[in-house]
Amino acid sequence: MTQSISRLKKVHFIAFSFCILALGFTSAKAQQVISLQQAVDLTLQNNLTIKQARFTEALATEDVKQSQYNLLPSLSANPQGGYYFGKSQIAGAFAYASSTLNINGTAQMQVTLFQGGQLRNQILQNKLLLDADKTGTAKVKNDLLLSVVTEYLTILTDQDLVIAAKQQIDLAKITLDRSQKNFDQGNATLADLSQAKAQVSTAELNFTNAQNQVDLAVLILKQYMEMDPKTDIAVEKPDISKLTDVKTIYDASKVIKTALSINPDIHLAELQQQNYAQAIKIAKGNYYPALALFGGIGSSYSNAAKTVTGETLTGSTQIGTVEATGQAVVSPVLTPTLSPISFTGQINSNFNQSVGLSLQIPIFNRFTARTSVRKAKLNYQNAQLTTQLAKNTLSKTIYQALLDLQAADKSYQSALQTYQSNKEALNVTKQRYDAGFVNTLDYNTAVTNYNKSQNDMIESRYQLIFRSKVIDYYLGNQIVL
Repeated sequence: MTQSISRLKKVHFIAFSFCILALGFTSAKAQQVISLQQAVDLTLQNNLTIKQARFTEALATEDVKQSQYNLLPSLSANPQGGYYFGKSQIAGAFAYASSTLNINGTAQMQVTLFQGGQLRNQILQNKLLLDADKTGTAKVKNDLLLSVVTEYLTILTDQDLVIAAKQQIDLAKITLDRSQKNFDQGNATLADLSQAKAQVSTAELNFTNAQNQVDLAVLILKQYMEMDPKTDIAVEKPDISKLTDVKTIYDASKVIKTALSINPDIHLAELQQQNYAQAIKIAKGNYYPALALFGGIGSSYSNAAKTVTGETLTGSTQIGTVEATGQAVVSPVLTPTLSPISFTGQINSNFNQSVGLSLQIPIFNRFTARTSVRKAKLNYQNAQLTTQLAKNTLSKTIYQALLDLQAADKSYQSALQTYQSNKEALNVTKQRYDAGFVNTLDYNTAVTNYNKSQNDMIESRYQLIFRSKVIDYYLGNQIVL
């Protein structure tokens, strides 16, 4: 019986172990590892800001199509019917009746032959606006690309700071354990023990802050990718040794020249300038006459319309006398017989056509045309300044980015040397502390210097990587880690 119970416990233990392993496997499998390229692809695919920019493109595309459709003839029909009371004209006749049912209809077609070139220039302007919207979409993508790279590197930086914080906690606990033993043996004061405890608390606080920074950076990255905040992701960590060997010396003039030719901000400003140049041509079109060709057809029907179908002798009337005999001369009185005209008959007989040219000559329009031209010229001049300002801003930004890159390189080299020096100093101080040649204050100082230099080295290393990727961004190079 005891053996059966023991076997049952073993079975339960094995089943429980398998459940734990299965849950662990499921949890591990649920975590999604995201590389930088995947983060960029998901952002470009899902980001709502990009989708909004694409909708703007679609609207501009429809504007281009409509401006092209405006070259086509316009065709309209105007059927009308109604019952009229009182004296009203019979449709299709020069006669009046007290009450009639009139039905008439017309159809017109018109095509603009000349309008000062406005139709053609409007097409060109709408195409420029479409190109500007496409460039605006590219700008949104570029800006998001740089933001994703920035946040990705921030995550890597904070993750390394978390690892460093864990190491600092371990080191602080070792120090606390040693201080506790020395205090118990009477070789350390209560102040030394309290300071060791404070170092553990500080290290744990630094770890908590570093982990919070990681969580925040991961959340921001998820927002760029429009990902559910509850999704468990981890970023793929590249080989750091390859990232530290970065190019730091560039020819500023070559970088600026390349950036001016590919940067969407500059292209967008130039397209806006061309758009306002086209607007001047459209405004000048108001000075010219407008010539249009038109044509139309129409017909009508009235229930009061009649036609003569015969005559009836209704009497006679004297029209004179014979002078010699005095005999009266009479003439028969014939009353016409009227019959309604059929609907088809009226439509056919009243059918009419028209064709002609319409010329509209502007003589005086309260200076609206002149004002439109002047405003268009002012907008164009302002766009020229905007384009030049964008170029100047880009040049200044690139100069600053190159200086930041060089400064980041120097800062990293300095931080790396400081870290290595403090690491060696801590090792030596630890050996001397264990041997009793260094007091607790000196040892804690060495630990603090090591911790600070380690954090500085990690941050400066990723700052150097980020600054180098900024230059790649302006050169149009693919940003990879």
